[in-house]
Amino acid sequence: MSHFREGGWTAGVVGLGYVGLPLCITAWKAGLKVIGFDVSEHRVEEITSGRSHIVDVSDEDLQGALEGGFEVTTDASALSKADAVFLCVPSPLGRSREPDMSYIESATSIYAENARPGQLVSLESTTYPGTLEDVMVPALEAKGLTIDEDVYVAFSPERVDPGNELKTNQIPKVVGGLTPISTEVAAAAYGRLVAQTHIVSSSKVAEMTKLLENTYRAVNIGLVNELAMLANELDIDIWEVIDAAKTKPFGYQAFYPGPGVGGHCIPLDPQYLAWRARQLRFPTRFIDVAEQTNAAMPVYVVDRIAELLNENSLPIRGSKILAVGIAYKPNVTDNRESAAIDVVNELVARGGNVLIHDPVVGTKKIRDAGYEPAESIEGHDLAVILTDHEVLDYGGIASGSPLIFDTRNAYRRRGMEPAGLHVL
Repeated sequence: MSHFREGGWTAGVVGLGYVGLPLCITAWKAGLKVIGFDVSEHRVEEITSGRSHIVDVSDEDLQGALEGGFEVTTDASALSKADAVFLCVPSPLGRSREPDMSYIESATSIYAENARPGQLVSLESTTYPGTLEDVMVPALEAKGLTIDEDVYVAFSPERVDPGNELKTNQIPKVVGGLTPISTEVAAAAYGRLVAQTHIVSSSKVAEMTKLLENTYRAVNIGLVNELAMLANELDIDIWEVIDAAKTKPFGYQAFYPGPGVGGHCIPLDPQYLAWRARQLRFPTRFIDVAEQTNAAMPVYVVDRIAELLNENSLPIRGSKILAVGIAYKPNVTDNRESAAIDVVNELVARGGNVLIHDPVVGTKKIRDAGYEPAESIEGHDLAVILTDHEVLDYGGIASGSPLIFDTRNAYRRRGMEPAGLHVL
């Protein structure tokens, strides 16, 4: 394993999305040879042309990596040349909110078909505690691979925050192997990729660590969303309350309300834990209540919009509404699991004439999602701020709509108090 710490080994990455592609660039910048594999021919063609589809990977970095020998392929046999293979595939939920393990199962199978003795394989996809034992080990052993002899197996949860200035190599990595030997090998490999590793006693601990991180966020967002609804009933500005509370230098961390929660982590990850708990007949009350509260926010936002329009002698049906932002968070193009889309769908269901303004996501993705992009930010009855991108023309949006419902407190945070402003 000393070659992982010091040598010029080769990293293989399965899945070139929001996690996998930044990991490829991180490995390349660490001086390693890199092989990136994806089943999507379109994605591979896009990457090999030097165009990055990931906000945290610049075209310049990608082109530099390609010129430096970064191999991108749909040929899984290329993975046999890697010393360590990192599985970075989606882990969505099924229709019944149970884990969809098909991507992880497929990636494991692809790896096992092309494994060679002495490799490390590390899963980075978010999943339930016990996945390595339940899913990966049987698949590997079915191909005649012996753990800690032919292959070392570990879990290290992805930690990416799209749009954040922190790069992959700056974020500490939790590493837990299936065995102590696998842990040691994986820690040596990750030590070349990131500035800090945190070693845990087992893969189960590492798997649950990721779920704790995002369940913590989901529960606290659910709490502040509930308090925002209560504050409105009490005629109290919840944003002022939060600003006051966060002056306390200990015992408090600020979370903010919004139209719900979105993205590929916070709405989904706690459900992996809740699903596993149900198998054990263990109630997850905090997770369940938080999900119910957060899932109710889009309808609550639309109810508030209906009240605001009604106060101005306007119904939702037929009103011209500008929905500002459909990305799940500011300054990213990703609209997966976006609560903003849930708000838009509810407005449309109630008869609203809704147009989307999101210069970060762009008109093509807006149309691909089935919505109509706004040709102008002017001439609307109401604008609702759903995603507070930095590049938005907030003054122009305010001038173009007599009513504004701001679910992100975007205007006041910028020192703006336009006429017609109302906040969540």
